[in-house]
Amino acid sequence: MEMAREANVIELYELHYSDLLLLSSSPSYEEDVSRISQIERKIMETLGSTGPGLLSITGVPNASLLRRSLLPLASNLALLHPDSRKRLLKEHNLGSDVSLKNPDRNVSSFAMNLRYEEALESVHAKPTQAIHPNLNLERTCVDFDEVKTFQDDEFKNLSTVFKELGYCMMDLGLRLARICDKFIGGHELEQSLLESGTAKGRLIHYHSVLDSRLLRDNVGKKGPNKIKGNSITDQEHCLSSENKGGLNLGREGDKMESCRHNTDLWQEWHYDYGIFTVLTAPMFLQPSYSSKNMETDQSSVSSDQECPYPNGYSHLQIFDPNKNIVLMVKTSPESFIIQVGESADILSKGKLRSTLHCVSKPAKLGNISRETFVLFLQPAWSKTLSISDYTMEKSMSTGNLSNEGSGDVTNNSDESTQDFCKIIPPLSSRLKDGMTFAEFSRETTKQYYGGSGLQSSR
Repeated sequence: MEMAREANVIELYELHYSDLLLLSSSPSYEEDVSRISQIERKIMETLGSTGPGLLSITGVPNASLLRRSLLPLASNLALLHPDSRKRLLKEHNLGSDVSLKNPDRNVSSFAMNLRYEEALESVHAKPTQAIHPNLNLERTCVDFDEVKTFQDDEFKNLSTVFKELGYCMMDLGLRLARICDKFIGGHELEQSLLESGTAKGRLIHYHSVLDSRLLRDNVGKKGPNKIKGNSITDQEHCLSSENKGGLNLGREGDKMESCRHNTDLWQEWHYDYGIFTVLTAPMFLQPSYSSKNMETDQSSVSSDQECPYPNGYSHLQIFDPNKNIVLMVKTSPESFIIQVGESADILSKGKLRSTLHCVSKPAKLGNISRETFVLFLQPAWSKTLSISDYTMEKSMSTGNLSNEGSGDVTNNSDESTQDFCKIIPPLSSRLKDGMTFAEFSRETTKQYYGGSGLQSSR
């Protein structure tokens, strides 16, 4: 792990896919034992109690093509007319865990449960690059008379690509669990994942200011199947009303100013409560408009173009309790990110560290949306969570964010961590010894987002 202090940025430790395969397979006497041991130590330092709790995996075969095929569809699905979207989601066996009827939502999410049995069969099959021949990522404006035909063609392979990328990510998580089990002892992490039978894949579109405004303006309107800006004036109006604020990440040593509900966050601060969360590196999209078409056809559909990472960052942020600062995650666009969840923290008796994180909006770039695909790897709902040998007072996921043992904490640390306590329900209040994972997840959801939850009105 390397840290760029002047910008409060963390560059994730990169584990190459070939090394992941090597470390998760039977050892070979032909390998460089010293090098392999060094990589294993680095993984555990990164995911362990003093590390950030996340790393990246690079060099995964066929992953770039799958990512570039799937992620743009998140934006397209989010901005479809509700009737068209409902039809497509049913055809591709997708659901959503957010209210897609809410025009004020910051996020649109499309989910499917994926089976480990199918994932293991898929990763042993020969990879193919011919699973989505009809996807056109370089499309131009089309008339609304052509929209339905265009949509059917555009989303033809949605569920296939969704599953193939999800299966690939499930394999990454299983292999990393196997490596961690070697250090923890036993096979609890890997077996807990396999016993669950499924993982949840979630294709996510983080809305631009323009997206949000157009969704609100088009509530109840009939007409085009795709809701997109129909003039540059629309875009300019949306951007002029943008909130220009943001977290102050510009100076070394800056502390978290406040953890209150923040309009500059796409997703509030939280811990994932599963074992691992596997994410694609995000894709940022910016709407492009054909000025010629707009002069003659104000109902033309715009396309989105991929743009570089704003300021070079993923806009995934983590909190480092050892230094009491917020860090912006920097990673390669072609990589996968794997985060430790609270269940892994608990099952490993604190040898792995769960990651407090959020997703921030790029300041002064309200026309940019963010697309990602996330896989949540969880234990079986019936899995019993024991805390008999687990000291929650020292856990980084208690919500108390104890500074014990950190060594390098400023005098202002208590004030900053108290801000987090206002919105992060303590683990000790959500987890009781002998709870099943289902009970733990329900209590966690309730205390975060229930009627009296700490983030219920956010």
